[in-house]
Amino acid sequence: MPAKIIEVAKNSIAEELEIGVGDEILKINGQVPKDYIDYNYLTTCEELILWVKHADGTPEIYEIEKDFDEELGITFESAVFDRIKPCTNHCIFCFVDGQPEGMRKTLYIKDDDYRLSYLQGSYVTLTNLTEKDKERIAMMHLGPLYVSIHAMNPELRVKMLRNPKAALIKENLKFLQENDIPFHAQIVLCPNYNDGEELKFTLNELYQFKSVLLSVAIVPVGITQYRKDHLTTVDKAKAIECIEIVDEFNKKRKKFPVCLSDEFYLLAEKEVPPAKYYGNFEQIEDGVGSLRLIKDDFEMRFKKAPKKLKKPLRLTFGASKSVYDTLKGFEKKLVEIENLTVEIVKVEPHFYGKDISVAGLICYQDLVDAMTPRKPTDLVIPSVMLSPYTNKFLDGKHLDDLKNALNCNVHVIKDIYSVKEIFDLINKYKMQKSNKN
Repeated sequence: MPAKIIEVAKNSIAEELEIGVGDEILKINGQVPKDYIDYNYLTTCEELILWVKHADGTPEIYEIEKDFDEELGITFESAVFDRIKPCTNHCIFCFVDGQPEGMRKTLYIKDDDYRLSYLQGSYVTLTNLTEKDKERIAMMHLGPLYVSIHAMNPELRVKMLRNPKAALIKENLKFLQENDIPFHAQIVLCPNYNDGEELKFTLNELYQFKSVLLSVAIVPVGITQYRKDHLTTVDKAKAIECIEIVDEFNKKRKKFPVCLSDEFYLLAEKEVPPAKYYGNFEQIEDGVGSLRLIKDDFEMRFKKAPKKLKKPLRLTFGASKSVYDTLKGFEKKLVEIENLTVEIVKVEPHFYGKDISVAGLICYQDLVDAMTPRKPTDLVIPSVMLSPYTNKFLDGKHLDDLKNALNCNVHVIKDIYSVKEIFDLINKYKMQKSNKN
């Protein structure tokens, strides 16, 4: 996997040198960068010699003088330029194993690469770390990392990850602690495996690493209709049990941040906790605190919302199960705005199965099935339904396909943790104040 360029910033050094999209960085000061970590380190020099292969195959060498902190203005296709470290586990809850056949190849890639954890926040199990990997992590102080824990009981972790090396979790966390490498922890809660007493044991064991452990996120197992393992989903009773365990633990360890994802509170039919519960929202992308952020943001922005629009606007929201009730609450207030019509549509995830509740697994056909009877004029969907750069849904259809199928405007909300873009859209239609005295 070469260091292939997909974007060049305007007015950057790269643009001035006519380095373009599709070009590849071969060497920097004589060294071949293995990943973005190397690239970032090597390009801090004030004098650079850059070996580039252009998209047409032509090689070129650039001699560059720049400030120490001045960037070249390059975005790469991947953060890893050599081979991504593959996952050697066979986790009972693996999402990749829950994929149907015939999807695009990238959806079947199982990575477990500490570099992607450091650079992009993806979770790693630490089961495939080599001594060279550890040396590099320690030497370059690569943190924070995002670590999939699941269980601190060695035998149970081996059972869940189906990898003998999974038993070394405590040793690997000690390595991080000894080298002062901070990390975030994730627990995928699987009923009848790592719940109940095992969950209590895991939390108590993790407490030993409080000096470098930044946060702990607990998320319920997601099961698609394509899984062959007989896993059990988290139901209301189990959600309540987990909330009680975490609340009790947090009372005893007040400065140790353990948070449950929003789904637990939805399943338990309880209000999500206040913002202070989530600290700095360190694991927001794991669904931990996203509803609280959205709710608080809505309350703030609605106070400044217009009372009337200059012409009718009908907004239709494509909502996953996890956010439906929250959006319905917003609907009750938004319809107070004159000339604004709002409809919240719960989109059933037929492609991946009824047990899926997150927006990121809603596909093109799911949206078409849900929206066609409603004939929307302005449809609002979150960006997590689409892949970055390509604007494709998981089932391979493009955003333009959706627009054509429904014959409507489609507004993609980029910041899914804020309602700013929604109110920006509404404000385009607000009544303008008269200039008459």
